[in-house]
Amino acid sequence: MDLDALRFARFALLDDAVDDWSTLVNQLEKWERDASKGLQGAANRANWAGVNATVSKEFIGKTAGEFHDAHAQAKSIHRILLDTRDELKRHHRRLNDAIERGMKKNLTVTPTGGGGFTVRMNVHPDRAGKGTGAELPDHGEGDVTALRDEVQRILDDATESDTSASKVLKAIADQSTYGFTDAKYKDRDSAVAAVKTADELAKLAKKDPQDLSVKEFDKFNAGLKMYANDPLFAERFATKLGAKGTLEFWAGINEPGVNPDLNDSRQGKFGEFQKNLSLTLASATQSDSAGMVDWTRQMVDQGGQPVRTNSGPYGFQVMSNLMRWGNYDDAFLQTYGTALMDTEKKLTSNGAGEAWRRTPNSPYLNRTGSDTGWDPMTGFMKGLSNSPAAATSFFNSPFIESGDSDNPFERENGKGATLSNFQYLFEERDWPIDENAEGQPSNVGRNNFALALEAGTTGHPAGELPTGGPAPHTADQARLMESIVESVSKDNARLTEHPYMADSFGQMGAEYLHDINRAMAPDTDGDTDRLFPAVGERAKFHPYDASRFLFTVGQHPEGYAAVEVGQKSYMGQLMAYHLDPNLPADQRYAHNPQFVVENVAHKSGEVAGILAHGRAEAVAGEAAEKDKAYEESVARWKDGISGGIGTGIGVGTSYIASPVGGAVVGGVAETVTSGVLEHVFKDAQGKAKGDAGLIMGENWESGMMQNLKYSEESAELATKHHHRTDIPDVGEWARAAAEKGYMLSESWVNGTAPELKTDI
Repeated sequence: MDLDALRFARFALLDDAVDDWSTLVNQLEKWERDASKGLQGAANRANWAGVNATVSKEFIGKTAGEFHDAHAQAKSIHRILLDTRDELKRHHRRLNDAIERGMKKNLTVTPTGGGGFTVRMNVHPDRAGKGTGAELPDHGEGDVTALRDEVQRILDDATESDTSASKVLKAIADQSTYGFTDAKYKDRDSAVAAVKTADELAKLAKKDPQDLSVKEFDKFNAGLKMYANDPLFAERFATKLGAKGTLEFWAGINEPGVNPDLNDSRQGKFGEFQKNLSLTLASATQSDSAGMVDWTRQMVDQGGQPVRTNSGPYGFQVMSNLMRWGNYDDAFLQTYGTALMDTEKKLTSNGAGEAWRRTPNSPYLNRTGSDTGWDPMTGFMKGLSNSPAAATSFFNSPFIESGDSDNPFERENGKGATLSNFQYLFEERDWPIDENAEGQPSNVGRNNFALALEAGTTGHPAGELPTGGPAPHTADQARLMESIVESVSKDNARLTEHPYMADSFGQMGAEYLHDINRAMAPDTDGDTDRLFPAVGERAKFHPYDASRFLFTVGQHPEGYAAVEVGQKSYMGQLMAYHLDPNLPADQRYAHNPQFVVENVAHKSGEVAGILAHGRAEAVAGEAAEKDKAYEESVARWKDGISGGIGTGIGVGTSYIASPVGGAVVGGVAETVTSGVLEHVFKDAQGKAKGDAGLIMGENWESGMMQNLKYSEESAELATKHHHRTDIPDVGEWARAAAEKGYMLSESWVNGTAPELKTDI
């Protein structure tokens, strides 16, 4: 900072900039509110169809999000400018006060050019007359030195204020090439602290792993934990360390024997450190800065190369273990996934053999204890489970084409088959044998694969219920779900031999109940589209495949619970929809309400019956305790619901277009589904707490009676809350139709899955 620049500073332009940004913040706050409540709210309520149900609605959602980010970014910039302006004014006053005090001691501060200055005496004491009244104020060489040092400190402080503000403002602007960043800072100092900490931790990560002390490790872990979700910190840390440096750091500190003291004293903290590092890198990939674009490119390039030594793990093996937490950028995941599969093909002769075989001396690249981390697919699948769009794209992408040379996969035609990444991983891959920290077999790889499928088909991160109105399914999501249902139908052992995957498959089935119900309803003239109205892309299942899929999912308690609860919720939504007296004539399935109620209840009874057959198959000939697990799984669903039960389930329901536009959530539909599900959960909790459950024939009858009760309740509740007094027999219509559907389910199973049933 120049002496004269600070001494004679005029702050009018900076004042104007602060005021302008304040005005902009207020205006953007209004626009953000209008965009979220007005634009996006109207879009959520609208009755979208065709391309508009996915492309246009998604675009509106992203536009509303940009207003949110613009408001957040403007607030941060305004706060940084305000803090910097006020600090510079304070430094300006400090400087002039110091100069004024110096003049009273016959000292003058003079610029020397190039930003320098000197402090000198106005009149040397030897030249002042004695006893003439021209005596000078008392001062000495110490006063000169003190003033010089004070002025220098003020100029240094002003320089720090100015340059740090410039650094963070540029960093915020660089975060997003197009649009705005969601970086939020309450003041300039918090942004500066984030950047400074990033530089310090990147420097620590560049140290030789054997030289990293326990104290430095603790500082590192604490810093990552504090700033993992900070955009400026994450981008700065990742770019300073570099892609290669990131790989070498994680591989290095996990390499056996490299740093025994650290491993011995902090082994229990490595899992937490891994999580914090993963979250940091995930945040960093959301940046569009030139440095991060280069980082992602280099990371993909390094994936197929050994790390640290020629015999070290591949880059993919190291990096995939840092993908288990956080939301990584979709484009990066897609590019990374393509390169990973290319490497897998190279190492396995196009998928014919096993890759990533671990040796006794291989380092543990995953420190959570669930698996060794040696198979890069395990961590990568977990990353995809948090990034639905990337998961959809990855699974639909081709693994190998029928015309590729050395294609090892022969199918019905005896020639090499075209396989998608999903088909290869689910149907053909020789998954490496892995173990957990206790030396027991680990199933985490395949389970993470199921979680990624859940995200890829539903459009939301795995394990999260789609509350608040999930987006309609896209064409790519629907095509992926079609492949899954068909694959399970062809060989249900792909799921039954790995039952830990069934909870995700059950969630997928629950969120496609509108398509499953439609598939199992005979239709030659398109009327079924009005019976099961939906927005978004529809998955087209063969009735045979849909039935076998339900039967298979029903053989696992958690899979059964997801579809069973979802179907009851969906039935309530349909009853509320079809019994609405305001439903336009062109949207009615039939003008006879009895016919509509019977068809809804009948189809729900079929689905419930097929699930019950799967449940009976799983507990056939075994102790009743196994059957209780089903009731416990249903009962646990209530614990995971936030908000109202009807909308909290969110499965297979929000794709119904309401009579006045929008998804049927809240209002009558919420009341109906909540009422029915309260009984479902209450019954399940009662059985789960009781003695050993009923088996086979008794359970079948008990399940049927419960299903009839729920069908009757949903119809009567919908009638009551729509104030329909003209159809007093609606409950009996639903009950009778549900019974027929439940009984017919046996024909479905016998006709579509006879070889899957156990003869007892």
